[in-house]
Amino acid sequence: MKAFVAGATGETGRRIVQELVQRNIPVRALVRDLEKGRQILPAEAELVVGDVLQLESLKAAIADSTVLLCATGASPSLDPTGPYKVDYEGSKNLVDAAKATGIEQFVFVSSLCTSQFFHPLNLFWLILVWKKRAEEYLQSSGLPYTIVRPGGLKNEDNSDRIVMASADTLFDGSIPRTKVAQVCVESLFQSTARNKIVEIVAKPEAPVKPFEELFASIT
Repeated sequence: MKAFVAGATGETGRRIVQELVQRNIPVRALVRDLEKGRQILPAEAELVVGDVLQLESLKAAIADSTVLLCATGASPSLDPTGPYKVDYEGSKNLVDAAKATGIEQFVFVSSLCTSQFFHPLNLFWLILVWKKRAEEYLQSSGLPYTIVRPGGLKNEDNSDRIVMASADTLFDGSIPRTKVAQVCVESLFQSTARNKIVEIVAKPEAPVKPFEELFASIT
């Protein structure tokens, strides 16, 4: 297995890279700024320069990777086209590049509530709408996939336990980014994670369950 991570310098992406490195999985991390990437990411990660808005750069960057994890996301800005370009067009390019290069599994970090149009996050240039469109494009691509929809993201880890549910059943809650990274990487090893949407939050009162049980419970 060789992993390609898009959005590698983002808060969630860097944790995915760290989780992969900790498991001794070779990583190619997509960066736009090589120097920034070197400052943020583990030395064990191979950094490759590319842009999700440039399809040909993605094909070259993916190279011989066998799995792809996408943690891209539009940064808050006044640009109304940001979520469309990054969360939809960029994700679409990644799916097309993954198909062209023979990627065996595509793990996509999305968000809770993507199916709810009247959600406050859609005031940010319809960000959930474009994430949902990207999910649908991946689902129709023929690629084996796992779509991970986390709740509100926290930078600090905690001892809360992961709660996993099927699509459109969790509508609030939060989860540390470290746990999101763990779910994403674990999905590469669990056959029951294939071709599923999993929604995740973390709660202190939740029972401890192994990942095998969590993924197997999702229909």
